[in-house]
Amino acid sequence: MRVGYNPYKDQILEGTYHHQVVIPVYIPNQEGYFKDSFAILKLCLESLFNTIHNKTFITIINNGSDQIVSHYLDSLLEEKKIHELIHTENIGKLNAVLKGLAGHNIELVTISDADVMFLPNWQMETVKVFKAIAKAGVVGIVPQFKMYESNCGNVLFDTLLSAKLQFIPVKNKDALIRFYDSIGWDRNYNQDYLAYNLALEISAGLTVLIGSGHFVATYKKDVFETIISYNNYKMGGNSEGYLDTVPLEKDYWRVTTQDNYAYHMGNVLEDWMEIIVAPKAKQEIIYYDSKKKKRLNPTIYCIKNRFFVKFISSKFLAKLFLKWKKLPQEIIEKY
Repeated sequence: MRVGYNPYKDQILEGTYHHQVVIPVYIPNQEGYFKDSFAILKLCLESLFNTIHNKTFITIINNGSDQIVSHYLDSLLEEKKIHELIHTENIGKLNAVLKGLAGHNIELVTISDADVMFLPNWQMETVKVFKAIAKAGVVGIVPQFKMYESNCGNVLFDTLLSAKLQFIPVKNKDALIRFYDSIGWDRNYNQDYLAYNLALEISAGLTVLIGSGHFVATYKKDVFETIISYNNYKMGGNSEGYLDTVPLEKDYWRVTTQDNYAYHMGNVLEDWMEIIVAPKAKQEIIYYDSKKKKRLNPTIYCIKNRFFVKFISSKFLAKLFLKWKKLPQEIIEKY
């Protein structure tokens, strides 16, 4: 039997947060591959807590971690350092992220691996890009090699004729080297990749790089208006690429800050990591609001992201593009 009227019925939810951070955590044990993962997770979250403003909502998905990690995450929730903690068995990385997205309507969503060290000003610089570029749907904070070659057909199509799209010198070479060290690459890659990045000048004070990685990136919430509810891979398969391609359905661009604002730590604890963690500092809140976009016409989608990409990827046109966009002639042949 029900008596009376629920006073909260028909009340509209009012959002108080401007930015959500979603981090899935999978540390099933403290051995072998995962020997240092717990210590790295702690550094990741400490760096996050120290570099965000107080309108940031933190969601952690405990995706099948052991009791040590689970108890630690419970303590963070009790101490109100995080806002939402979801415990589940290992349901796969993408499915864990999807759980973290559900039930929220926060304008910007950062999705990050649990081995990322956030650096000062990452949040402010990210929001600056969104405010300056209406078509930005994904903003990365870690420059990488030749990002424009992956899921960037639409932004290249839209800016191809612009003189503001051109190769520019890499701003932070040391950070670029550190990233590829962190994922286990030998340093026998083409050294010219450390010299130039394809960039787009937005204004006198803002330039972005074309493309973005996905181990840490911020998305417009509008990107996830219609998304899948389940993916059948724990990792890899088509799960890794899903978050890369879904923004293209609304013709959103994938871009990255010109400078580096995070480090990838990997699964091995190194001395430099504890030294670099930024101290806690008050962060400025930059308010951001955007209009939703409709899904792109399927024909236009195919033209930009398939036909155009195939066309410009031919060997002759690719070299012509590099020359046109001011990559030095001596680099073009091997780039």
